[in-house]
Amino acid sequence: MSYQVELRHLYYFQVLAEELHFRKAAERLFISQPGLTRQIKQMEEIYQVLLFDRGKRFVRLTEAGLYLKRETDALFERLAGIERELKTIADPNATTLRLGFIGSAVQSILAQLLITLKHDYPRVDIDLQELSNEAQIAKLVKEELDFGFVRVDDIPKGLTGIPVLKEAFSLVVPPSYAIQPDNFRSLLALKDEPFILFSKDYSHAYFDLVMSIFKDAGFQPKVALRTVNALTIFNMVEQGFGVAIVPSSLQKGYTTKVNFIDLTMIPQRTTLSLLWNPKLKHHGIAMFLAVVQQEIGNLNAGL
Repeated sequence: MSYQVELRHLYYFQVLAEELHFRKAAERLFISQPGLTRQIKQMEEIYQVLLFDRGKRFVRLTEAGLYLKRETDALFERLAGIERELKTIADPNATTLRLGFIGSAVQSILAQLLITLKHDYPRVDIDLQELSNEAQIAKLVKEELDFGFVRVDDIPKGLTGIPVLKEAFSLVVPPSYAIQPDNFRSLLALKDEPFILFSKDYSHAYFDLVMSIFKDAGFQPKVALRTVNALTIFNMVEQGFGVAIVPSSLQKGYTTKVNFIDLTMIPQRTTLSLLWNPKLKHHGIAMFLAVVQQEIGNLNAGL
């Protein structure tokens, strides 16, 4: 009897599975809460299985609901791909690119890349998603992103990629801090200072690389705050809550009052890479890669 389930049922289910709250899901769907409840109950009757556990203070997915959530997500991603391909057939210069990125990609290449894309391919729509490395990789594997700008040591299985920029690190200090670029000698002088760092959620590989900087310097840092947001790091440093270590490309694009000390004397370097899933085949893939290669050439020429 599953033929009785329509796409609208599955969409209603998907939204409720994301919200796990009938009122909030109904508001997103612009329908009444009783109406949503009826649609879900109808699905459960058709499939003859309970999709949600409902309590006075909770709504959660059953095992069957978790399975259907995975399948529904994949179905709607596939439908979005079909729509994208149909638009491309109708107009070869029109497509949608789903790009994941971490914040430091904006300062190093992404901003200029978007300018070039909009100039050369004005009918290409860009769906930008700022995500952690791990979230991007998961979406790339599931074909929910076309490309991802990440910092990883090795390319994950099932994906392919190219290096975009290999760069040094910089120490970030307040303008009033005793140690500045003209008198900096060693990181060991900061062993008693609180550090504000990117968390493991930003990238496990990146976090381990930064920890190796401290290990080489001969001390374990006192970490005052971990975040995935560069602006938060700079604001906290500016307000005197600690110092930080970041990729050098983050010196651009922010207006906070902090000073940077280049750590070019240490061996550690971090590489921004572009990853994609070779299973994905559509017009925009080759086009985007050509533009990226062009911008990498421009970036390296300007170093």
